[in-house]
Parts: sequence; structure tokens; C-alpha cells
Amino acid sequence: MAQPAFRAAKTIRQASYAIQPAHIFDIWGVFKLERACFGVEDGYGLDTLFTLLLTPSNTLFKATLNRKLVGFVAGEFEYSQQAGWIITIGVLPDYAGRGIGAALLDAAEQKLFEQVSRVKLTVRRSNERAINLYSRTGYRWVTTYQHYYRDGEDGLVMEKTLL
Repeated sequence: MAQPAFRAAKTIRQASYAIQPAHIFDIWGVFKLERACFGVEDGYGLDTLFTLLLTPSNTLFKATLNRKLVGFVAGEFEYSQQAGWIITIGVLPDYAGRGIGAALLDAAEQKLFEQVSRVKLTVRRSNERAINLYSRTGYRWVTTYQHYYRDGEDGLVMEKTLL
């Protein structure tokens, strides 16, 4: 049998992800994501995640791809500051660079901006990738928490204001 004169190019289709509300049933996926993104030192433990996921006023979204949890964001309304805070946001390293983090951030902001005109977050000074994302999406540095993280690294507080 003769070989065909040409080979069909492989079709590479990038599967799309879905942004959906997160629930307590997602706790194990969120726990694994926290460990993968932030390690044991910075990642939230099960007790904190349990509280986050069970607090009705929190803003909680997950990113899924083929039913796998690949990203998560949690936000809250801080009454004393009249501001929203992004408590945690992460995307599994193998899924980074696909716009999932930006989509999660946007979903959380939309929900928080229903209550407030400012959203804040804290990011490691060395996390250039996250800082670039936040800057591109309208966040600006407002202050620094000295020695914020367990290893002594500073945390940059960034803020986005609804115009």
C-alpha cells in the first residue's frame, strides 16, 4: 500500500475552562491547589479553607477544566475598611498562562464591586507574575506590609478602584 503524499497536521484544540461558584464540596481540590501554588508554609490549611468555603458572605469561584479544579479565588467584604479583599487566588502551575487567573480575578471583582468601590489584595514582593497580572488589570501598589510572610518576605498591598 502506497504512503499518502502528505500527512494531515495534528489538530490541537485547547479545551476551555469554566468559572463557577465554589462550594464546600470543593474543599479537597482547593486544599490541593493551595499546596501546589503556595506550599505548606503559605497555603491555607483545611480549617481555614473550611471556614472560607462555609462563610455565606464570601465571594468564591473555581475554575474547572474537564471537571478538574484548576483554579480558585476567595474574596471577602471588610466592613472596617469598606473594601473588598482577595483572600487567596491561585491556578495550578500546569495551567498557568491561559488566562484562568485573570478570569477568576474578574469574577471575584464583579461580585465584590456590587458592595464596594475598592478591592485590595496582598502579594509577595517576589511574585512578579502575579504583580504583572494585577497591574495589567488595574491594581496599584498602596503600601507594604513589612515581613508579612512566614519567611520574612514583604507583602505588597495593591488596590483597584471602581471608576
